[in-house]
Amino acid sequence: MRRGWRRRIADGAKTAVGAFVLVLFIRATLVEAYWIPSGSMEPTLRPGDRIVAEKVLRWFHPPRPGDIVVFAPPPGAPAGTPVLVKRVVAGPGQVVVVERGRVLVDGRPVAEPYVAEPPAYDLPPLRVPDGHLFVLGDNRNRSLDSHVWGFVPVDHVIGRAVFRYWPVDRIGGL
Repeated sequence: MRRGWRRRIADGAKTAVGAFVLVLFIRATLVEAYWIPSGSMEPTLRPGDRIVAEKVLRWFHPPRPGDIVVFAPPPGAPAGTPVLVKRVVAGPGQVVVVERGRVLVDGRPVAEPYVAEPPAYDLPPLRVPDGHLFVLGDNRNRSLDSHVWGFVPVDHVIGRAVFRYWPVDRIGGL
């Protein structure tokens, strides 16, 4: 009878360790959850929202304009922030201009039905360097982003936000 008790404990411990290792593997390679701390991505993402970012697709294609990405802060971004969440506006080689409340990429206005309000700032033409992205928060006038601190190295991208799982009344894809 004693042996059965020890064996059950050992089996339970093996299961717990295996599950822990599996969770660590999934988090490191496939998906990870994040919490939205600020209003810089409103109205798309609100403070307190919880999202899931996938980490696989970046290996097959770089982030594209329109994608919401999670990334490590580049030089010049606010210190003490472990990750940032912004929308890709332009990729390598593209030219971004912000003028009279419009964002233009390669001379064409970007359709932005997701923004809180048009930008209240102008930005001279900037060519996105190779290996970098230009990102903006959807809350254009209340976001510290590429218009403040510059380009994001593509290798800083952790993943692409794909799903909001909290709050329950706003569950869904991004």
